[in-house]
Parts: sequence; C-alpha cells; structure tokens
Amino acid sequence: MSWNANQPPGGFPLNYWLDLFSPETYEAFSQSDRTVSGFRIRQRNQASKIEPGDLLMCYMTKLSRWVGVLAVERGPFLDEEPLFYDEDDPFVVRFSVRPVVWLPKERAVPIHESSVWERLSFTRGQDPKSSTWTGKIRASLNQLAPEDGRFLLDLLRAQDESGEEYPVDESKYRRFVTHRVRRLDRVVSVTVPDDEEEEVDVTSPGEDVRESIQVQALLADLGGQMGHNVWVPRGDRSRVETVLGADHQVELLDILPLNYDDTTLKTIEQIDVLWLRGRAIARAFEVEHTTSVYSGILRMADLLALQPNMDIKLHIVAPEARQEKVFTELRRPVFSLLDRGPLAESCTYLSYGAVREVAQLPHLHHLSASVLDEYAEEAD
Repeated sequence: MSWNANQPPGGFPLNYWLDLFSPETYEAFSQSDRTVSGFRIRQRNQASKIEPGDLLMCYMTKLSRWVGVLAVERGPFLDEEPLFYDEDDPFVVRFSVRPVVWLPKERAVPIHESSVWERLSFTRGQDPKSSTWTGKIRASLNQLAPEDGRFLLDLLRAQDESGEEYPVDESKYRRFVTHRVRRLDRVVSVTVPDDEEEEVDVTSPGEDVRESIQVQALLADLGGQMGHNVWVPRGDRSRVETVLGADHQVELLDILPLNYDDTTLKTIEQIDVLWLRGRAIARAFEVEHTTSVYSGILRMADLLALQPNMDIKLHIVAPEARQEKVFTELRRPVFSLLDRGPLAESCTYLSYGAVREVAQLPHLHHLSASVLDEYAEEAD
C-alpha cells in the first residue's frame, strides 16, 4: 500500500511509529534521495510489526524537534550496503519510504513548544525539565498513539506549507554533528568535546543526601532484587547502606570474587556499582552527578583496556541534564580507538529517571537484568 498525502488520515487505518534521527543522520538523510530509512539489527523484531502504509514520525534528538513524516512503501528487509557512509553502516534493517514531509532544521518544530507539548499524550501535563516524558522517544520504532500521530501529521504538513521558523544556533548544532575517523579495522564516529562548556549543577536545593548516592543505592537494591550479588566501593558503602535503611535485603559483597591481576582489581573495585553472577561481572555502573562525567567514563575505558575480552554491560548513569555530555565524552577519539572497539559500542547511558522507572516495575525479583536495555540509550 502506498500512502497518499492527499487522503485524509481517517481514510484507512494507520499506525504511527517513531523514527529517531541524530543531527548526523538527519544531515545524511537530507542529502540522500530520502527513499530508505534504516534501523539497528536489534530492532528487527519491532520492525517486523510495521506494514506498508504506516507512517514514520521523525524526531531529531539533541535539538528535540519534529522534522518530518515518512510513508513506508516496502519492508522491512536486511541490507548491509552502506547508505550514507563508505562502510560500517549500522542501520541495516531498512524500509523503502517516501517523504510526506521533510523540514529544514530551522523549520522543524520543537517538542517544547506549548502548542505541541500540551497536545501530545506523553508530554501533556509533564514537567519539561523532568525525564518522566522521555520514555516514548527513547528508541526508534516505539509506536505512537493514533491521536498523537494524527496531530503530528497535521502539524508537520501545515508547517511544510506555511510554518514559522525556529532559529538554530549553528555553532552549537555543528558540535552535535560527529566526525568520522578510521581505525585499523573500520571507520567510526567521534566527537571532540568543547572544553569551555560550562558544568551544570543539577543538585536540588536542600538535599540532605547527594542524589548520586541515592541513585547508587537504588542500583544496588535493583541488583539484589534481580538476584545478583552486589558490590559498591568500600568508601561508599556506609552512605549507600544509610540510604537503603536498616531493613534492606541487599547484602553488599565484602570481597570481590574475581581472579584478575592487582591493577585490574583496583580499577574494578572503584566502579560505583557492580552486579555479579557467581564469579562473573554482569553489569557495571558509574554514577555521575555534578562532575564532568569524564572520570567515570575513563574508569570504564581503563577496564576495557586492561581486559579487552571481558563481556559485561557498562552503563554511565547521570541526570537528564548531563545526557549530551555523556554522549560527547563517550565519542571522544581516544575512547573510539580501544582495541576492544569504540567505548560507545560497549557503554550506554541511563538517566536517573530511567533507573527510578525500573525501580517502580512490578515483580522485580522475576525480571531479568536485560530489562535495563529497554531504558539504556546509545551514543549514536
């Protein structure tokens, strides 16, 4: 079925799906013939639910703007032929598409515009500074409610015809667009952080306990409920146990049951939270707050440099205000040239809000730790 832009949205049933673009992929798609949209292999199952005639509602991260609508004409299908780069294109689950609307970034509509914010079901009534609304736009191919899809379709078509402009700070925008560098084995995307960037203090006034310690304790509790042994550094233990309270069920390890050399062990012991299964580390978390986030990422890089064959999930956990800083640091050239591969492919970002959302899920003791992967965000 081919979608007819002149047919009213109620003319036949439509499904609306989120299609996320980074500034880099937005620029690449804009310069292409705009007939193919691709997704990562891990999204293959979700992609199988999409049918010709469905619409992809396109949202640009970093700028937080709705940029277009693509009509699905064929797919999904697997194709490893690079779309936008000379090699190593990760977006191999693909659809043939036709643009219904594709806006220049200056006319793309910010999600925080009140006329948009108060109409979408997942933002209406939410605090724009919180993370409570971000779950819906955390990953591509999330399905949007029909009323949200119809609203966005009408909004973007009207914007395409006679919409207003929303100025873009070009110097800031260009910092979002990554660069390509060649490793010995392949080409990867990197960013060069602006060292003059102001640090953001995300501490709430009147906090009795640092929020980072609260999140560290919450991660420890989650690990215990999911059946893991849990480690926190000795220097943090008393504060974490204070937050957990006297009745907590989590038993923190006194000694790491790992057989590594002293240098590796000293590195591992300083990681903020570890979840272990027997004598193997399953997940590692570095919790950042008002810092530059660089120290935690450096510790993760040290770990992979010392043990390149270690197969564990790595997470940087930070406030929503630090998300882009985390992604920028993960994509530093030095972290993209590790023998194991780019750190950004092994280490993901978890927001404080995402950790709290997971903590509210029912029956945690029956859940696998893989539930975190639904909330983790990659530095695309």
